[in-house]
Amino acid sequence: MPIDLPNAESLLARLIEQIRPDVTPRTALVGIHTGGAWLAERLHRSLGIQASLGTIDVSFYRDDYGSKGLHAKPQRSDIPFDVENADIIIVDDVLYTGRTTRAALNELFDYGRPARVDLAVLCDRHGRELPISARYCAHTLDEPLAASRILRLSQDATGTLSLRLIDA
Repeated sequence: MPIDLPNAESLLARLIEQIRPDVTPRTALVGIHTGGAWLAERLHRSLGIQASLGTIDVSFYRDDYGSKGLHAKPQRSDIPFDVENADIIIVDDVLYTGRTTRAALNELFDYGRPARVDLAVLCDRHGRELPISARYCAHTLDEPLAASRILRLSQDATGTLSLRLIDA
């Protein structure tokens, strides 16, 4: 069954407008590599967030690390601000089972104890295995996707984002 996906750039604009009213001087963004990091960069710039931008790679924090192994290109995590008592928004491209978000929370708390943690995603594809939801979500699919289908965010050389559906 064909799925009509909205334009990723228009979804990003929607996400910016959802988050904007809640930005304070204590707000910090942490993007999950890779798609979430791209989104976080754009959100950080558009929202004028004062804290430096953080990025994390949750590869070593996933509960399926033992069965799936290491991601082909692990990235370095970098949180260049004090996590203690910060209001942090974790940014990811697609929310699916919730396991990536859980892993991001585990890694984030290794850096300290934030005052608040929220989740911002470009798209919710359904299929949660953990009780996790996004406070900020630009688009929710009307129907859950089969596990064999993947939503992938890509970024071209000019920085333009696109969201596409891949049959694995």
